[in-house]
Amino acid sequence: MNYHYARLVGLTLCALSAPLLAEPLPIKISVDLSSVAPSAHLQDESQPKSDLPSATQIDAALDQHLFVLNAHSQLQIEQANQRRREAGEYEFTVRGGSFRNYMYNPNGAENLRDWEVALERPFRLPNKMMLDSDIGAEGVTRGENALGDARHEAARSLLKLWFNWQREKAQQLQWQQQVTLLKQQSAITEKRIQAGDAPRMELNQINANVALANISLQQAHLRSQLAANELTRQFSALKLGDNIPVLEPQAVPQNLDYWQQIIRQHNHELALAAAEERYQQKLAERASAERLPDPTLGFRYANQMSGNQKISGVYFSIPLSYSTRAANADAAHQAAQIASDRNLAVQKRLDADIIATYTQVENNYQIWQQAREAGVALRQNAELIARAYRLGESSLGDTLVARRQALEASLAEILAQLDANESRYRLLLDAHQLWAAPDHHEEK
Repeated sequence: MNYHYARLVGLTLCALSAPLLAEPLPIKISVDLSSVAPSAHLQDESQPKSDLPSATQIDAALDQHLFVLNAHSQLQIEQANQRRREAGEYEFTVRGGSFRNYMYNPNGAENLRDWEVALERPFRLPNKMMLDSDIGAEGVTRGENALGDARHEAARSLLKLWFNWQREKAQQLQWQQQVTLLKQQSAITEKRIQAGDAPRMELNQINANVALANISLQQAHLRSQLAANELTRQFSALKLGDNIPVLEPQAVPQNLDYWQQIIRQHNHELALAAAEERYQQKLAERASAERLPDPTLGFRYANQMSGNQKISGVYFSIPLSYSTRAANADAAHQAAQIASDRNLAVQKRLDADIIATYTQVENNYQIWQQAREAGVALRQNAELIARAYRLGESSLGDTLVARRQALEASLAEILAQLDANESRYRLLLDAHQLWAAPDHHEEK
């Protein structure tokens, strides 16, 4: 915003610095200049006013965003992992074998055919079953919060790109009005030259200024088009209109404590960090429980001595635990500590973000009020000086300076108005009071 504003001020000074006329300007020029006020952006009073896309477009645009689609796929993975942990990873194993047994006796060797079969399966200990169930549930909770956070971040990006486009459109409109004004002045100057009341040099000067203003208009149009392309590239469901109103900003009556409480309550990133901490803690508990290995229980049946001897029985086995399981448990506890530290860091950063956003909302609203007062005063002053100039009571230089100041003040007012609206919407978005997500996006 500062770059474009500085560019506009510089080119406006170039366009209006040279003396253009030697006689009072007609009344129609002062009427045209009054259109630089921010009210020129507003739609008809009979039409519903909204400076944001419709809720239907917003919901479709966010649901189609790549980050949201990826987060939804990750949630489905977590749901599959929950089913896997509930079922367990152990399976039945069938063992079998056939043997040839040679028995020697005084009557000669006897060839016997033996075989055996066994069915076995490891069994999770009860505490491990409960931990696996908890881990699966925490994984799903983590996925749900990750989906909500991805949608929230996409909404932040949409809001930022939307107002970037609005700023470029506002500057394009200002330059269009400036070109129109200079063309009118060019026509007036040409008539005065034909009447012999002005030198041809003034026509060259005004035509050069019209050309410079047209260059600035084309540059503003290009920036507006690029901003619109970037917005629709990331959010293809949005339909950009030509007449988007710039609504009057509103102050937020609640204090900082209110916003801190409500944003913490609904913040998906904070909930995601807490869910990740709980998930890692459950994994650490599971790794500690794994120090006691799970037993394997089996059933064996053997047919020996060509069926003359049959053997059946139950057996079990258990691995002997060594230092590997203890090392895995230690590593899991350290990962849980890292997740806890990250959760604390997210809380601190969130508190700082809330304070910064709230401070920005208050300051932008005050800046807009001051810009509005200055804009109204300078536009009224420009009209009075132009009227005095038409009566021969003011100089052309004073009139041009007043018009330039009115133009700059109008642009500053519009940009301040957009900044105030954007910062307020950002605060409402963080508090989940703007673009409410559908039920399947909310925390469960």
